[in-house]
Amino acid sequence: MPKAIPSTPATASLPVDASSSLWSRLSSWAADNKAVAYTIGAVVVVVTGAGVVYYLNQTGDVKKLGQFPVPDSPTERAADGSARKKKKKTKKPKKEDAEKPADGAASKAAPPPPPTIEVEDELPEITEASVTQFTQEERKTYAGKLKGLGNDAYNKKNYDEAIKLYTQAILCKPDPIYYSNRAACYNAQSNWSAVIEDTTAAIALNPEYVKALNRRANAYEQTEEYSKALLDYTASCILEQFRNDNAAASVERLLKIVAETKGRKMLEGKPKRLPSPTFVTNYLQSFREKPAPEGLEDATDENTGDYYLNKGLQDIKLKTAQSYEEAAQAFEKALELGVSDQYQAFAYNMRGTFKYLKGDGADALQDVTKSIELDPNMTQSYIKRASMVLETGDKDGAEDDFNRAIAVNPEDPDIYYHRAQLHFITLEYSEAARDYQKSIDLDRDFIYSHIQLGVTQYKQGSVASSFATFRRCQKNFDKSPDVYNYYGELLLDQNKYEEAIEKFNTAIDMEKAVRPMGMNVLPLINKALAVFQSHQNYQEAEKLCKTALILDPDCDIAIATLAQLLLQQGRVSEALEYFEKAADLARTEPEIVNALSYAEATRTQLEVQEKYPQLAARMSMAGAASAAAAAGMGMPR
Repeated sequence: MPKAIPSTPATASLPVDASSSLWSRLSSWAADNKAVAYTIGAVVVVVTGAGVVYYLNQTGDVKKLGQFPVPDSPTERAADGSARKKKKKTKKPKKEDAEKPADGAASKAAPPPPPTIEVEDELPEITEASVTQFTQEERKTYAGKLKGLGNDAYNKKNYDEAIKLYTQAILCKPDPIYYSNRAACYNAQSNWSAVIEDTTAAIALNPEYVKALNRRANAYEQTEEYSKALLDYTASCILEQFRNDNAAASVERLLKIVAETKGRKMLEGKPKRLPSPTFVTNYLQSFREKPAPEGLEDATDENTGDYYLNKGLQDIKLKTAQSYEEAAQAFEKALELGVSDQYQAFAYNMRGTFKYLKGDGADALQDVTKSIELDPNMTQSYIKRASMVLETGDKDGAEDDFNRAIAVNPEDPDIYYHRAQLHFITLEYSEAARDYQKSIDLDRDFIYSHIQLGVTQYKQGSVASSFATFRRCQKNFDKSPDVYNYYGELLLDQNKYEEAIEKFNTAIDMEKAVRPMGMNVLPLINKALAVFQSHQNYQEAEKLCKTALILDPDCDIAIATLAQLLLQQGRVSEALEYFEKAADLARTEPEIVNALSYAEATRTQLEVQEKYPQLAARMSMAGAASAAAAAGMGMPR
């Protein structure tokens, strides 16, 4: 099934990586399989709702290990301490928690219960004062009888009477089951504060009481205390070894809610800013370089818009974070001062481009539309508008703009290159390959058409054709670091580690020689993945990512990769810092929500370890067992 179109300028402009970071592989696999991923020690364990455990090895492959056993739940023990008979496994009914019987209550399938005991015949008056007169054995006996009467009232939906009986049982014996059963009554009445109070009491008496955790989580969710609900559902998942589909689905749902809530707050008043220089450079060079409009280089009067328009073009050539920011300001200033009539369409095109890169989609769309109105023959404006409308999910609108551009100039190779990107993103690889080839036929000197054709052939399953394309690229574009970087990615995906590392080293050396001030750091990040996957060399991989961040501090790919490396080493607090940084750097709401989802999942792991130390120990044991199983299967650890 085609994946959703990502909301980033890369969707219609950048060469798409043939392989992805561990972050992408893990998140995509977990999402596709509706699984929950946890980092345990030095491994990542992914557990599906059915309880099947998968081990993510260092090559990024997912291997099936087996299934966790289902532990006995504390809620399935009788109140008087006697052992229950082992129940035959049955399918759980899909009902809301409020409709489930209280702990220990008879199910509908059970035989009719014996005649109800009348309270006045069998039990004395139960008050705070009277219970002090009873022996411990009497209190225990009375509590059990009161609980049975409470269960009977609950099943009859006489919740007020059930609450009264459970309250008397608690007076006799403060038992976690009694608190949880009374919470079930309050749950049925939507008295969420009382549910939270009683389940908290139950959990204090039994920290591993799963049903109480789930009930409290549901109550927290109803009162919109989403972070607390997420924590309880996560603890519940761990206790039940991820066998509860509803709890696992709740974790996924709440992560999204928490991330979206925080994301909206982050966006309020957040200044628009450019992404990393690596990102900006890759986007700009996805268009064939063209000379500046005739006469613009002669604009030397600093009081004119023409001067600032030319200045912006000169700033772009430096390819640094500062120069790109100065270019954005220059294009803004140019239109504020006013430019000559012959440059107006170009000025709106450039200002719209940088607004787009900053994530200001609405204003960017206005600018490129204005550019088209001023000069309907400027095909690049149609192409950029197509990218913008594509991000809104309007594929038909994007295709319409490409068709308009072709009608204006069917010989413009940029049109076919960017339309191919649309097809690539929507997994229409045959159509993408045709458009990449068309772009090559019109202009054989644009390297990215060749690179992307090779990647598309690889995605189609034609590895031999893909590698042949890259070998031709090496011959014809032997001075381009991008050829070696993307070729290395394909080799890495084929687990040809040493060959991949050799290509990445070549790309790194070329980047240093060609662009020392604006180096593309992607080869460094790819090499980090290669040394990690091939030799499990965390230290070298981490060093390479940090080097990339020194050169490009805002590179989101480096931050994401480093966060995952730290997470796999169990350095959860450090990983959280990088996930939060990724969220801070994100430009659009979908990007922020994605980064915050990882941050919140990581934060919840820390909170579980702090609040439920016994669960942290259990997770460590599970991690050791998974590693041992992996070793037994001959998989790298």
